[in-house]
Amino acid sequence: MFSKLTQWLDTRRRDRALRTYAIDDALWKATLDGLPFLSWLAPADLQRLRDMTSLFIAQKEFSTAHELELTDAITVAIAVQACLPVLNLGLSLYRGWVGVIVYPGEFVIRKTIEDEDGVVHEVEHDASGEAWEGGPVILSWEDAQITDGADAYNVVIHEFAHKIDMVTGEADGHPPLFRKLHAPLDAAQWADVFDHAYDQFCARVDAVPDRRWARFERDSLIDPYASDHPSEFFAVCSEALFVKPREFEAEYPELYRLLARYYRQDPAHVGALDGTNPHP
Repeated sequence: MFSKLTQWLDTRRRDRALRTYAIDDALWKATLDGLPFLSWLAPADLQRLRDMTSLFIAQKEFSTAHELELTDAITVAIAVQACLPVLNLGLSLYRGWVGVIVYPGEFVIRKTIEDEDGVVHEVEHDASGEAWEGGPVILSWEDAQITDGADAYNVVIHEFAHKIDMVTGEADGHPPLFRKLHAPLDAAQWADVFDHAYDQFCARVDAVPDRRWARFERDSLIDPYASDHPSEFFAVCSEALFVKPREFEAEYPELYRLLARYYRQDPAHVGALDGTNPHP
């Protein structure tokens, strides 16, 4: 009886949120027009994505910095890109935090790091996005609008991939696997493919001579920054999966299949989900 009551209450809350945070047709069309990589989705999936976007907006608190005006266009554009990776996994992966902070452009991050000799340094660097474990996602609106470039860059997908990676603790490139969603994929299979691909990519980056670095950085589908840490490799590859799926599958077919199975989406339509419907 209690489970039925809980289900009924959840349905009521969901329906209320969909009504309260409904996205205007004109705004939805304008948002899709500005995000060409969503064109692979079937109409039914786009409707599910629209509903999930409304629910995401209902659950999160958007704010801005440096006098940037928070508009519906900003909110919806960021929310829909955040929801794309979890379209077939569920918004529960984004539980435990509420804040999305949007800056007009890049912002400064200050960190304390300890070097190999144990000396602590205070460092600053410009960033277009940052995801905090248990805390907010911070984004540059200028960068969030870069959605149709020649590379696979997408700061929103990148930072929300970090959030997924952080569900079970510190981001390490090994996101949570759920038996009902990911079977028969398991942690050993993930490590076998992902860790091997990461090691190969790092070796490739390390082998680039200084004189050819600028060209490599320009031509590489995967940003060399991905070699910094397995968590960055996961986030950058997640960008590639959704933004440049055909190119990603062509260059990294095994890695593409792994991430397609994880996200339960097949943007390149290559049957990467082991024969299952690419739109579960």
